[in-house]
Amino acid sequence: MANFAKLKGPQFAVEVYANEYLPEGGREVNAIVTVTSTGGGTTGGGTTGGGTTGGRAPGATGPDTAVAIMVDCSGSMDYPPTKMRGAREATAAAIDALRDGVRFAVIAGTHVAQEVYPGSGGLAVADPRTREQAKQALRRLSAGGGTAIGTWLRLADLLLNSDDVPDTAVRHGILLTDGRNEHESPEDLRAALDAAAGRFTCDARGVGTDWEVKEVTGIASALLGSADIVADPAGLTADFTQLMETAMGKEIADVALRLWTPMGAEIKFVKQVAPTVEDVTDRRTPVGPRAGDYPTGSWGDESRDYHVCVEVPDAGIGQEMLAARVSLVIDRGDGNAQSLSQGLVRAVWTDDLVASTAISPQVAHYTGQAELAQVIQQGLDARKSGDTDSATAKLGRAVQLAAGSGNADTAKLLAKVVDVVDAATGTVRLKAKVEEADEMTLETRSTKTVRVKNVQK
Repeated sequence: MANFAKLKGPQFAVEVYANEYLPEGGREVNAIVTVTSTGGGTTGGGTTGGGTTGGRAPGATGPDTAVAIMVDCSGSMDYPPTKMRGAREATAAAIDALRDGVRFAVIAGTHVAQEVYPGSGGLAVADPRTREQAKQALRRLSAGGGTAIGTWLRLADLLLNSDDVPDTAVRHGILLTDGRNEHESPEDLRAALDAAAGRFTCDARGVGTDWEVKEVTGIASALLGSADIVADPAGLTADFTQLMETAMGKEIADVALRLWTPMGAEIKFVKQVAPTVEDVTDRRTPVGPRAGDYPTGSWGDESRDYHVCVEVPDAGIGQEMLAARVSLVIDRGDGNAQSLSQGLVRAVWTDDLVASTAISPQVAHYTGQAELAQVIQQGLDARKSGDTDSATAKLGRAVQLAAGSGNADTAKLLAKVVDVVDAATGTVRLKAKVEEADEMTLETRSTKTVRVKNVQK
């Protein structure tokens, strides 16, 4: 049953689809929690006001929003020169997509981070004049130096959380890189990501094919954003425009999935399973003795699915218990969380074999989608290491799962890496020659899922 919450701005609904019937001795309850946000309009969560020390920025027509665009300006961006040119044009297009009143900055990233615009140690407020000034500043960008992405993220964090940005603002970063993070240690990048987590979200893009997929996807994962490849620099403008338009559609920031469990019950894992697979189990923040919050980032008009697994104490046939209470909450800045919506996960013990062995179609679908993402990663890793037998088996299983779940986009990407003999059985042959861009695209997009279709509770 959907449960709607009334608040100024988006309306949230929570629906729960669960394997709630357990056999005697059964202890594991799996549920898919669908969260939907609708009707955000332009009311947002910020206060009206003006000025630069609080409230909404002058001229704003939507929720308080702050954006930092991080552009790789390392020396490799000049090889070929179309990369630097494409980055400048794409950033200009993203600036054009900014809503009036949005605070923004542009950062040039090399082995150090430099604020290109406005250059004052703060953020500019978007209007026709500042957008034009920012685009003029982009023309001065040139390639040179190394790559230390952690320094870019730290500057973005500093700017997005400056004093003139309201606590309730949606904070968002867009990061573009074309190479590996060679001028700082992995530990430095990890520390920067840990420091920024929960303070702003960030979409990450790799242009060309000389960057490291796990670095770019790791940035997006840590900061609850999206990751993708733009193999041809000519595609950057369209991608950046779409990213900024999506960011401008975010209405409310820092929403958390709160899970409460009764005495004796424990959360085994929590995973976002649509639109992408993202394990958030280890990101739990305790809220009292029996509850914990899992971050979901910022929301516009959209729907996401989460797989929650709860271990409950054993009970006798005919008994029933509340396994978990699922809530959407937001911290309004005064230390108190506002509940946006709620759903319940039940556990019922039965000796009805049909009921206890039935699997929720939603649970079955997303269990398969999570496995699909995993076997693609395992198969590509095996292929890189020269283990052709394991690569063939894993990627064959991926083909079978993609075909069975209707994930046509992933199936097309797999077909560029393997020759499909029989999709239904997962019989494939590794291609002798694979374009690097095709392999990187499959790896980067391996966590993208398809929603379960036409299934009733």
